Amino acid sequence: MPRIITQTLPIFLTLTLLAGSAAAQIAPSAVDSPAAPRLGPGTITRYRTGAVITAKNGAVRNIKAMVAAPLECPEQTVQTVEEDVSPTVTGFDYRLLPGDGARQMLIFIPNLPSGAEARAVITYEVVTHTILPPEDPSLLIEPNRRDREAKQYLGPSPFIDVGHRKIKKAVAEALAALEETESDESPDEADEPTDAKESVDAEDDATPANEGGAAKTPATTVAAAETPSSEESAAAPDATDESPSAEQAVATAEPTAWQRVEALYDYAIDHVEYEEGVDKSSVQVLQDGVGDCQAIGALFVAMCRTAKIPARLVWVHEHQYAEFYLTDAQGNGYWFPVETAGTPAFGEMRIARVILQKGDNFRVPERRGERLRYASDYLTGLPTPGGGKPGVKYIRGMQ
Repeated sequence: MPRIITQTLPIFLTLTLLAGSAAAQIAPSAVDSPAAPRLGPGTITRYRTGAVITAKNGAVRNIKAMVAAPLECPEQTVQTVEEDVSPTVTGFDYRLLPGDGARQMLIFIPNLPSGAEARAVITYEVVTHTILPPEDPSLLIEPNRRDREAKQYLGPSPFIDVGHRKIKKAVAEALAALEETESDESPDEADEPTDAKESVDAEDDATPANEGGAAKTPATTVAAAETPSSEESAAAPDATDESPSAEQAVATAEPTAWQRVEALYDYAIDHVEYEEGVDKSSVQVLQDGVGDCQAIGALFVAMCRTAKIPARLVWVHEHQYAEFYLTDAQGNGYWFPVETAGTPAFGEMRIARVILQKGDNFRVPERRGERLRYASDYLTGLPTPGGGKPGVKYIRGMQ
């Protein structure tokens, strides 16, 4: 049976307080903007992370282990419910890596005798919410370049080839297809009244269909029996009036930021067939046309960043998806998820999975010179004379 170590109780209390503050942050009433993502139902998961270290090759000293822990974020709260920590573990703490996208458990063991075992395994209660799309995505715009949140997710990362010529070409093709789709939307001429004696103006021919797919009846179609009187004609607006009609405004409207990002997402999932396999870079998966969730996510993120839209990878239990970042007119920024495997989902996440990290370019102090897509578990230690490397088993999964 796991041992509850009383000296670590302050850590438990600290995490409980943090979880309480995060719970207030994610309350549905906390975000009332129609441009913001909405929280769906929450799923409660008992989740364990930690390490079991063994001095199987002789005594070891100054053991330091770093283990990924579930991340506190707007859609997820984390509370410690059980701690199994050996007395030989004298240092035990948590830290957030720069950017706050990864939370690591830090374990320190000054001395571990030959053949001895040390444990540091924590059980959490994790509440993860699904994410619903915003009520009005048309209110969202691309973030200001000075947005601090945006800046750190615009550059290249391991496996994410921002600005590569093949990625630029893919972005251009995706946005060109969007423009073509927008310009091709027009009313169905077959829906016009058959007894109309006046033809529709050319500009009305360009009026796009409404959201339901049915064509709008042209406002300038007038039946012979409805010819206005002379007084009505005098009151009617001049045909040469240059003020654009509502139909013209719709026809000439630029795609929204939401539509632009969705076009990039559609391109990524349309051009890559899902297939389990080795990790691939965004350029490699684009060239191969097949890849797993990580590869599809890398391609989407690379395309977004090349198009100056902040984006990042999200690492969850046994899966990976991506997020993109837009703001409202007041400068409030929001992250929106996209699914990278199974049923496509843009701007929403229908499955609640335990979130471990958000980001794809981590720097860990103990791993100088390395840029990490994922801040993986890591251990260092110094063997005593005649000893060897310690053994380690990392723990991660649902209880």
